Amino acid sequence: MTYETAKSRFAEWDVDTEAALRRLAEIPISMHCWQGDDVVGFEQKSGSSGGGIQATGNHPGRARTPDELRADLEFAYSMIPGTHRLNLHAMYMDTNESPDRDEIEYRHFAAWVDWAKSQGLGLDFNPTFFAHARADDNLTLAHPDAGIRDFWIEHGRRTREIAAAIGAELGSPAINNIWVPDGMKDLPVDRLAPRARLEASLDDMLAERQDPAHMRDAVESKLFGIGVEAYTVGSHEFYLGYAIRKGVLLCLDMGHFHPTENIADKLSAVALSVDELLLHVSRPMRWDSDHVILLNDDILAMGQALVSEDLLKKTHIGLDFFDATISRTAAWVIGTRNMQKSLLRALLSPLDRLKEAETTLDFTARLVLTEELKDLPFGAVWEEFCERHHRPTGAQLISELDAYQSRVEVRG
Repeated sequence: MTYETAKSRFAEWDVDTEAALRRLAEIPISMHCWQGDDVVGFEQKSGSSGGGIQATGNHPGRARTPDELRADLEFAYSMIPGTHRLNLHAMYMDTNESPDRDEIEYRHFAAWVDWAKSQGLGLDFNPTFFAHARADDNLTLAHPDAGIRDFWIEHGRRTREIAAAIGAELGSPAINNIWVPDGMKDLPVDRLAPRARLEASLDDMLAERQDPAHMRDAVESKLFGIGVEAYTVGSHEFYLGYAIRKGVLLCLDMGHFHPTENIADKLSAVALSVDELLLHVSRPMRWDSDHVILLNDDILAMGQALVSEDLLKKTHIGLDFFDATISRTAAWVIGTRNMQKSLLRALLSPLDRLKEAETTLDFTARLVLTEELKDLPFGAVWEEFCERHHRPTGAQLISELDAYQSRVEVRG
């Protein structure tokens, strides 16, 4: 089906496809750097990768240097329509120095900023509270040892300063997202004391005000992880309360809740209490296994919630998955494009008619509309979007992905 035919079909439903394409082009997605190298990073470090961080698989072609990772990212972005962002973890410094995490400075990431400028990308940032000797107890900001807490507090302070410098340099605020793996494998006797320590550590870490035009803080919860199956200090309830009291962003990671929870449903609930939200879009399978996102019901529901509830203006969309069993660059491309497809489908919905049926309690009409909409030619509109941004689809996309993977497999 041609785009013009699809455009006419949607017009019969009072849907303006041109308006939908313009709006989709304005929505940046923050693609995560850690898919490209299996969450290894580029620092000299010791310690395990605690807290449930585990990339599985040994597909050839993993990026081993910042230059290789940037090359892979450039290819991935060349396959994704629109203008986007990169989400960078502190463990991905680009420097000949070997600073510990409480010693990092902006200069250790300046090469990333220069690259982002050349690519027209925004940057987001994250402190790295895992894969370090001082995280081997699966306790960092909540550790009973004040010396270990102070180490991680200083790390967090420095990442905020770095994020603010990045945002100032690029003219776009960097979202600095805080996730810690703190928890216990077996049942704790005292659940309150670690949470009190975590709160006090966060307060110390966030004490210095940073210009929100340059950076914004976010906090991220988790249900459980490897080695912390019984108790996570930074639970959803803990961070929801903290975000409301402290005025920071709340991060909702789709893999960090019980498998039966609907994360799209949480958006409207928490949006009434926090000014801004951060999403980490992922696909859990039985647990927080961070699979590449599919265009499945969960992702479609997320796109619908963001659009129909007018939450795009207060929500920052990021991705969080890492699969080492397939081409890492293809994973980026597939996952990011699926997030865009879910947004496009929502933007192509006759929201006024759907909301009118719901408001008038005509649930039969709502159901009929919802089901009939599934037959509309969304694919033709997506292909038009890609064509306008000079991005491949179908067989051409597969060919491009295969060709690039063949080139990187020589890395070993």
